[in-house]
Amino acid sequence: LNKKRIAYFHFTKEDTEARLAPGDELRLRLNSSAYADLSGSDEAGWSAVGHVSKITANEEVALELRGGQQLGPWDINHGFQVEFVWKSTSFDRMQAAMRTFAVDDTSVSGYLYHKLLGHDVEPQTIRSTVPKHFTAPNLPQLNHSQVYAVRKALSNPLCLIQGPPGTGKTVTSATIVYHLTRQNQGQVLVCAPSNIAVDQLAEKLHKTGLKVVRLSAKSREAVASSVDFLTLHHQVRHLDTPDHQELQKLMALKDELGELSHVDEKKFKQLQNSTERELLTAADVICTTCVGAGDPRLQNFRFKQVLVDESTQAAEPECLIPIMMGAKQMVLVGDHCQLGPVIMCKKAAKAGLHQSLFERLIFLGVRPVRLEVQYRMHPCLSEFPSQSFYDGSLQNGVTLNERLYAGIEFPWPRPDMPMFFLNSTGAEEISASGTSYLNRTEATNIEKLVTYFLKSGVKPYQVGIITPYEGQRAYICAVLQRQTTFSHKAYEEIEVASVDSFQGREKDFILLSCVRSNQNQGIGFLNDPRRLNVALTRAKYGLIICGNAKAKILKAL
Repeated sequence: LNKKRIAYFHFTKEDTEARLAPGDELRLRLNSSAYADLSGSDEAGWSAVGHVSKITANEEVALELRGGQQLGPWDINHGFQVEFVWKSTSFDRMQAAMRTFAVDDTSVSGYLYHKLLGHDVEPQTIRSTVPKHFTAPNLPQLNHSQVYAVRKALSNPLCLIQGPPGTGKTVTSATIVYHLTRQNQGQVLVCAPSNIAVDQLAEKLHKTGLKVVRLSAKSREAVASSVDFLTLHHQVRHLDTPDHQELQKLMALKDELGELSHVDEKKFKQLQNSTERELLTAADVICTTCVGAGDPRLQNFRFKQVLVDESTQAAEPECLIPIMMGAKQMVLVGDHCQLGPVIMCKKAAKAGLHQSLFERLIFLGVRPVRLEVQYRMHPCLSEFPSQSFYDGSLQNGVTLNERLYAGIEFPWPRPDMPMFFLNSTGAEEISASGTSYLNRTEATNIEKLVTYFLKSGVKPYQVGIITPYEGQRAYICAVLQRQTTFSHKAYEEIEVASVDSFQGREKDFILLSCVRSNQNQGIGFLNDPRRLNVALTRAKYGLIICGNAKAKILKAL
């Protein structure tokens, strides 16, 4: 179809350590001998680059190859190699942002410049019109600490907002942005390190009636998301106004034929660019990932007001990209008591790349505003995290009765406290990949608990299983697939995830598998208090921890 070649293939099982996502670039190679026989030439093999357009349910990968591929081994179906193409885009943009920060005086206001570098400056406030009602249209009513955070964010050039688990960070962020747009300071730039976080925020902002444009990377345009209708490429496609007729025609033609003539292509690019500019300029709010803020399409835009959500999960240079676009007022939302950015290179992490901008500013003495009312966990579940990580300042916005699960017979040791520690003494072992751990006894126990939950009437989508180890995650999935008590479908619907990937999410019931169980009582990954915090704060109604009590888990707790 339209001269785009799509290669379909399965990854062999041991490659699952590399998590593929749509948008990733891969290179497909065919070694020389197989190809030489085919083409009769002595070329040194064939290769093509493309991006993953989708991954089907049975883990088949669809790779859309780039460029018009006339010649190629289209009828050979084995002997291919696949390799990752390293994309430097995000790193180039981070470096560009740091360079801008160093040399360009106009990139950020003088006050913020000194604040970011930790110099002492006279405190400043911003003359803002304070709204009568803080709650934004179609968003939930704010509580006292959220109102305080919104007020602080509007009146200060630099505001850090710490949102512990379940305290309504996203709603607070959306409300702040809504009021920022009312200050007549031009457009507001809204960022977060991950696409999911940006989508959630864009969705909430759209509800308030603002004109939102969600700018996604070119390579992700084929990836479906919850806010497709807000994305720039979608809005360009569906502009049905007289002056955009020509662009619509060219698009239709391009879809039909796959390629346009040279003249048409040039015209199409020109029209597309001007339409994109027009839509971006008309928006109240532009939402993108931190790295996405460096997109060439935003090159000549300036944003005086910037909000970065989940900013504690972004490496500092990443966070600087959106700030270096003329920021005079910035709001960073996050929680440095939860997991920080993922840095693959140990050396870089040691050298300080693992510290987010949010965290560094706190160390420099910028006081964060803390959201204090949590709406997620049963009060007995929030007590430990509150004492251990938040100086006991977390208040409960939900009562015991709202978090009692009626109609489910589950033998909690104390009926009024839906939590317990299930001691399992089986040993840990190293997983098939050799880079992770699994624990068979724990996996079996988890499966028994899941079956018990399902028997007592809990729906599969209400249960989440989390573990710090990829090896255990894969093994639990395998154990659940072998189950026969309920339909396969039921077990498949139960989400099994790593603790790290579950940050920001919640389920009614959480089963945590600790995995580590050895002679010297090490507990590995759960040593990191921030990971422990995330693991213990995902459940709304009940939490079960599976582990070896002899290991130091109880000490950690």
